[in-house]
Amino acid sequence: MIVDSAIYVDGRRSTPCPLNEIRETCRERGGFAWVGLHDPDPEELRSVATELGLNEGAMRDAVREHPRPKIERYGDLIFVVLRTARYVEDREVVEFDEIHVFVGPDFVITIRRGETPALGDLRLRMEGEPETLRQGPMAVLYAVMDLVVSDYGPVVEGLENDIDEIESEVFGDNPGVSRRIYELSREVIQFHRATQPLTAALKHLNANESGEPDLEFQRHLRGIQDHLLRTTEQIEGFRELLSNILSVNLTMVSVRQNEQVQKVSSWAAILIVPTIIAGIYGMNFEYMPELSWIFGYPLSLLLMLAVSSLLYLRFKRSGWL
Repeated sequence: MIVDSAIYVDGRRSTPCPLNEIRETCRERGGFAWVGLHDPDPEELRSVATELGLNEGAMRDAVREHPRPKIERYGDLIFVVLRTARYVEDREVVEFDEIHVFVGPDFVITIRRGETPALGDLRLRMEGEPETLRQGPMAVLYAVMDLVVSDYGPVVEGLENDIDEIESEVFGDNPGVSRRIYELSREVIQFHRATQPLTAALKHLNANESGEPDLEFQRHLRGIQDHLLRTTEQIEGFRELLSNILSVNLTMVSVRQNEQVQKVSSWAAILIVPTIIAGIYGMNFEYMPELSWIFGYPLSLLLMLAVSSLLYLRFKRSGWL
């Protein structure tokens, strides 16, 4: 649906007008239009595209899902896909959605998909800064990108806390930690896919296509790039750390299994001695040494107990028991 649409002249919001007149009104007043949509149906999207002159290639891009962020150009039209991320505290998971932004010479269209953060507060803040809106549609694009990249911060903090918890669980012998490591690794990989391609795409984005780059835009763009670079570096660190944690966990599982095998082997060795002795004297041969000796039975029991005790002490001292 169309959440909001307005024309901005000299950095200030102008009187509203119908969507089917917004392009003509915008040209008459000399400003630019900002149309915001949230999960639009094909008919709504087509009506906006027709009014603002989007071509078919841009339309096809707008209706598809994009697993990675990207920046495409269609003549003087710029199409930007941003992958949003948010950390859900109660479920300790990261959820991803998309924001599409079309930037033309005299308009900007923002399309929110799924549970992406609303842009109403951003619009209100920018309307309180006319000097920013005077810079045109590119100012809106940079503000949206800045908002999306800033929202990566809480996600990084949430993942960092999860990793700290996993480290404690690994050394606390939690049997279910392997599954959690795997699930968190998948979230980190998805987060990396949502951020890393945007770093390369921003390098090819110029604030002013018609002439010399605008220094203010370039400063703003560098700020976004620096913030995004820090985020991607942290994500790379998370991936390496989780890989190391998984290796440590597998090692500790192997050590615990080895300890169990040692204990089972020790008890088996202890019990085999009386079994052998009892087995020999249980063969019922008529002519066996000491078979008729009066002390044979207690001596056999004493021998079983003595050898078993010696083996137990030996295994205990070596740490197997």
